Amino acid sequence: MTNVAVAVPARQAPPSLFVLTVFTSAALVFMVQPMVAKLVLPLLGGSPSVWNTSMAFFQIALLAGYFYAHLLQRIPTVRGQAIAHVSALIVAAVALPLRVNGLAGPPSSEHPNMWLLAVLALSIGAPFAVLSATAPLVQAWHARTIGAAEGKEPYALYAASNFGSLLALLAYPMLVEPLSSLAGQRYGWSAGYALFVLVIGTLGVAVSRVRAADVVKSQATTPPPTWRQRAIWVLLAAIPSSLMLGVSTYITTDVASAPFLWVLPLALYLTTFIIAFQDRPLIPLGATLVLQAAAVAICAAFLPFRASFFGVQLFIHLAAFFLTALMCHQRLVARRPDPAHLTEFYLCLSLGGVVGGAFNAFLAPMIFNDVWEYPIVLALACLARPWGDLSRVRHWTWAMLILGVVAAVATPIAVTFAGGRMTSESVVGSFDQAELFDMAVKSLLGLAVIAAFMVRRQALFFFAIIAVMSYAAETAADRTDTRQSWRSFFGVLKLSQTYVPSLEGRVKMLAHGTTLHGAQAQNPAYACQPMVYYTPSTPIGQVFVAQQKQKPGLRIGTVGLGTGSVAGYVRETDHLTFFEIDPLVVRVATDAAHFTYTTLCAKSLVDYVIGDARLTVAEQPDASFDILLIDAFSSDAVPAHLLTVEAVKGYLKKLKPDGVLILHLSNRNLDLMNPAQAVARAAGGYAMAQNYRPGEDDPKGTWESSEDAVIVARNREALAAFAADGRWRDADPFKARPWTDDYTNLAGSLYANLKSRWTWLP
Repeated sequence: MTNVAVAVPARQAPPSLFVLTVFTSAALVFMVQPMVAKLVLPLLGGSPSVWNTSMAFFQIALLAGYFYAHLLQRIPTVRGQAIAHVSALIVAAVALPLRVNGLAGPPSSEHPNMWLLAVLALSIGAPFAVLSATAPLVQAWHARTIGAAEGKEPYALYAASNFGSLLALLAYPMLVEPLSSLAGQRYGWSAGYALFVLVIGTLGVAVSRVRAADVVKSQATTPPPTWRQRAIWVLLAAIPSSLMLGVSTYITTDVASAPFLWVLPLALYLTTFIIAFQDRPLIPLGATLVLQAAAVAICAAFLPFRASFFGVQLFIHLAAFFLTALMCHQRLVARRPDPAHLTEFYLCLSLGGVVGGAFNAFLAPMIFNDVWEYPIVLALACLARPWGDLSRVRHWTWAMLILGVVAAVATPIAVTFAGGRMTSESVVGSFDQAELFDMAVKSLLGLAVIAAFMVRRQALFFFAIIAVMSYAAETAADRTDTRQSWRSFFGVLKLSQTYVPSLEGRVKMLAHGTTLHGAQAQNPAYACQPMVYYTPSTPIGQVFVAQQKQKPGLRIGTVGLGTGSVAGYVRETDHLTFFEIDPLVVRVATDAAHFTYTTLCAKSLVDYVIGDARLTVAEQPDASFDILLIDAFSSDAVPAHLLTVEAVKGYLKKLKPDGVLILHLSNRNLDLMNPAQAVARAAGGYAMAQNYRPGEDDPKGTWESSEDAVIVARNREALAAFAADGRWRDADPFKARPWTDDYTNLAGSLYANLKSRWTWLP
């Protein structure tokens, strides 16, 4: 680098104005992401993939914005760049006010990714891309004015930018979402965009006042980054981006696809940037490496074990993600270039974000039949750690490597032999045997965790143990006999089987994500009997039995297909229509090689309507259904838009005067009963509720599950038979605020569920 003399400018833009500009732009950029995703979420069934695809789009738009900022550097004066950028912001405002653009047509279940990308591009693409260019562009202006005069690096502004992003993300679930309607959010953000144009216009005027003679006339000659350096920048940025989407999928699949959960990983992701770009990081790199090794080893060992308390799982996964992202970003900052190449550095950083996001959102669903991208990238991230000197590895380090690999390999072997004996048809393991077996498996994995931590200074050794341990843990956690797995935009389907003594044979099960969505006995004597949530004793079964006693023929609608269990109730005089958003579920459930409820057990017509239920049910004739079952709330990706006042009003219109609406609300993590009862009243219906718990003795030929349900009718007379049944109680609509299309409170439902378990909570 050659030193050049630079004249001190007579006038400079206030440093606080630079901070305010990047802070405001970042807040708008990250406020709009959960907002737009929430706007489009109901149109695609509440799938977690909506957020992954949306994030991938925003990363692509961010890359376009950074590339645009890089191109603006070809304009020789700051004044020219400011005029061009403000003009671009004004032109992009044509897409406002913020809304879902209808030019892409109705939602597509066959090509949801492409439809969603088109909608996002039309709705927010131009304003988002131009707005996102502000951070690198303003930093470049800082480098050419204040930086040139005072020798200050502009990278600290990136921390201010991410701080604005973080505050906006946290404000959305805490303040914006619960306190304002979607309409208010849309217009409020559009007004904020207009205000920002004034802010950056003011900065543009301020930097333009610096005389041409005062601006750096000859940049310090620094060699351009090598392609190897650029590749390292991209890879170090890609790993946290991929992990952010991976951990988001893990969290939202098992609870709900909702902004208040999406922002947790994204907020931690931004926090790592804030820490990494500080002059004196709050967490030094040395401490990060130690903590990251421990967190990743624990996470890899217990990632598949989802039966444990959700709060513990959440902490482990978020800790592993946060520390891994922080490690990558700290190593990235250590390789930052001279400010002369600032926009190129940010361009590579943004490209890495696109690579990581696109891998999770587009490539992984095509090449994996399960969500393998999360553990794979988590393991590969270990290679970003310092490699150490392999020629000076001590004997005890080799011993730890061997111990860790052997302990991990022994885990699936133990599961294959010991576990297989306990779940075989002839020998059913006792509770004590199962507990001892679990302790042995987790002890082996714990030993591997300790060994991995001990070899953390050698990246290759650490990676080897983590990779083997991830596979071993997955094998140990899956105690069912999984026969086949499929994956689509809407989630992962797994076909498995197990032996059930009361059914005198094996049972095939279909799981969607982590939740059982139906099962069928393989013994011909029980093959057509509905099971799990649909036995005659459950609330759903009670409604079917009662309605069939009263009417010789029923018109039935069911939202959510699963295995098609309710088809087992269909008589020759009945007509059943399934409303299902995922074509893959229809293909699996109607394949006689897997399940036969819809093909052999149903004695009359069964048909299917593909698409989101809010849209497809609305197309049905009014007053046409005797039973309308909404069965889409069992843990995986709760589609909250199906449980709003507007949605229930629509369902009630489709019921006959004496028809019954069933809301199946069973859920591990959310209390949906209280808002559902409030919604029923607000929608003008009459409701009853039941929390069904099967007896300890499983009757011959059944395999039941606990079930929470609310039934709703257009008048009280339609519920007379259930009012006389002591198992049903009148609904209490005053325990929660009813959900609407503009207001949902999944965070409150999560808290209410925790409160029911922990009586000490206020």
